[in-house]
Amino acid sequence: MSTTLLDRLLYPPIEPLKTGFIAPDSTHNIYWEVSGNPAGRPVIVLHGGPGGGSSAGVRRFFDPEHYMIIQYDQRGCGQSTPLACLENNTTEYLVSDISLIADHLDIKEFHLFGGSWGSTLALAYAETHPERCLSLTLRGIFLMRQSEIDWFMTQMGAFFPEAYDAFSDAFPETPEDQLLESFYAALTGDDPAAKGRAAIAWSRFEASCCTLIPDKGLIDSCNDPEGTLPISLLEAHYFIHNKFDPDDALLRNVDRIQNIPATLVQGRYDIICPPRTAWELKKHWPNAHLEMIADAGHSSREPGIAKALLESMERFKVI
Repeated sequence: MSTTLLDRLLYPPIEPLKTGFIAPDSTHNIYWEVSGNPAGRPVIVLHGGPGGGSSAGVRRFFDPEHYMIIQYDQRGCGQSTPLACLENNTTEYLVSDISLIADHLDIKEFHLFGGSWGSTLALAYAETHPERCLSLTLRGIFLMRQSEIDWFMTQMGAFFPEAYDAFSDAFPETPEDQLLESFYAALTGDDPAAKGRAAIAWSRFEASCCTLIPDKGLIDSCNDPEGTLPISLLEAHYFIHNKFDPDDALLRNVDRIQNIPATLVQGRYDIICPPRTAWELKKHWPNAHLEMIADAGHSSREPGIAKALLESMERFKVI
């Protein structure tokens, strides 16, 4: 999507009105920021990854006159400290952090907006605290089931074979079904060179598969070992240690949120989070509105996806 077209579609760029840190425990300091209308309807943005960090561009999906836009960096990433920290870093802790930030800002109810892993965390939060959720706008649905993790680690290569070969060649002697463990061992190990190679390989693979048309700039931005460590490490960490029990817990508990207005935005050619997951969620959640974008992959910056996300937040202005 060209910058010109994106600029025409979304709201103009804005800067935060206030920023701060909040400490949920003796280890972590979570960075947060507020932009838009400080007296507006609150929306909490849940970034992807885990470990992706918040993005200034996401503010542009919301009418700054209507919404109080709350962004924060989840534990171990972005401006939160310590960076790439795995201690006390689980889905349960991340769910509790959302309430902590809302309480800190004296917000009782709010919209939730999240994509990819952000959709996972939004569902986990809403199913735990449905009374606080005004609406959910979710993109690139990911339920963190083992089948979805296996898809990422071993099956995306059916569509991006050259990218998968570069990914798996980081550990050429490792069988496919053990790649995750090998990456995790390197990413948590003491060898800086091995850690950097693993972080770059993981991040370049994900970036290569993220858009319908590969984005060379996005892929080339993944060549910094320090910059790519948080997302690669935290994703591997969550894939191994923080799956739900039972595996399909988010689907089983959808009955708790049936009455919360929701939009599901899914790229038809999303290779990272294939459409079947969004379709299964819709079948369990008939009240949710599913938009299958015919010409899009995974990224929120693709034209159809960006338009659908913006329109969802326009519709939810009445809530």
